[in-house]
Amino acid sequence: MATTTTQDAQDPARTRGFGTQMVYTTIRREILAMTLEPGSPLDEVKLSERFGMSRTPVREALLRLAADGLTTTLPNRNTIVAAIDFAALPAYFEALTLMYRVTTRGAAKRQSAGPALAIRARQEAFAKAVSAQDAYAMIEANRDFHVAIAERAGNAYYTTFFARLLDEGRRILRLYYSTFDDRLPRQYVEEHEDMILAIEAGDVERADRLALAHAAQIVAQIQDYVARDTGNARQINDP
Repeated sequence: MATTTTQDAQDPARTRGFGTQMVYTTIRREILAMTLEPGSPLDEVKLSERFGMSRTPVREALLRLAADGLTTTLPNRNTIVAAIDFAALPAYFEALTLMYRVTTRGAAKRQSAGPALAIRARQEAFAKAVSAQDAYAMIEANRDFHVAIAERAGNAYYTTFFARLLDEGRRILRLYYSTFDDRLPRQYVEEHEDMILAIEAGDVERADRLALAHAAQIVAQIQDYVARDTGNARQINDP
């Protein structure tokens, strides 16, 4: 009889953890890419069959997605992809704009920290994603870019809150990019570059103005989308 010697076989918890991460990452990407639209059912049995694993790692992955605000458990205990709360957008935009400004100002105040290497690395990833017209990569890189700015600012509370806001807004950002057919204008890459220069120069007021203008432009574009396509927005939440 053959003896199993692999580390994963000796450590079921590690195997399950890997399975949970794989399911979580895959479904999360599909939700954020809107491949799985709001209201889509997420059945544990079918997902177990799809991924070829037990229901335990699938259930754990769905719990993580619920903590991210991406899934909802109904009274009958079925799980679905969470709806996008368009009614809450004004409050969301207000908080988002504030955090754009606070973190960018804070980063500019840290001129003594030297070149913004971490921010520039995230910017390079964003620029590549824009050139490739890869909406998912753009969303991820944009999030990481602004989190890197917040990290440079040095307030862990701001960083945590801003990261949460950016994560909650990923699907909204996906809709925003769709208004350009994923051909995001080079202007947005250049705006990021200008913000980096202001941060490295320690120009707090310019950094603030750039962050405000950057946020205002994104908010206006999304508001225009929602106002123009309210029927489409309603359909997104009620497939």
